[in-house]
Amino acid sequence: MEQRHPLPPFTLETAKQKIQLAEDAWNSQNPERVALAYTPDSEWRNRNQFVNGREAIVKFLTEKWEKELDYKLKKEYWAHAGNRIAVRFEYEYRNKAGQWFRAYGNENWEFDENGLMQKRYASINDLEINEADRYL
Repeated sequence: MEQRHPLPPFTLETAKQKIQLAEDAWNSQNPERVALAYTPDSEWRNRNQFVNGREAIVKFLTEKWEKELDYKLKKEYWAHAGNRIAVRFEYEYRNKAGQWFRAYGNENWEFDENGLMQKRYASINDLEINEADRYL
C-alpha cells in the first residue's frame, strides 16, 4: 500500500511537516512529483476549475507552469483537525509578456489513512505587481 508520511491524525508538528513537503514539491515544478502526493482519484477545486485524478493533476500542473514562469510558492499553517489541514499561501510568477503577479489564497486539504491527499479545495486571487515589489 502506498503511503506518504506523516500520516493522519495530524499533530501541530506533523501538519506543519506535511505543509512543508507540499511546498517543496510544488516549488520543484515537477507535475509528476506533485501528483504522487495525491490519491489516484483525488478531487480538486482550483479557482473555477475541477480536476480529478493524478493524470488530470499532471496535465493541469504542466499547463499551469507553462504559463506561470519563475514560480515561487510559500505555504503557511492555518489549522488542522484529524485528517484535515487548512493552509494560507501566496506565490509569485510572471507571464510570458513579463508581467509579475502575486497570488493569494487558502486551501483545505483532506487526507486518506495512507497520508495521500484525497481532496484539495483552493480559493485564489491574483494581483499584478511590479518586479521590484517581489519578495518571494
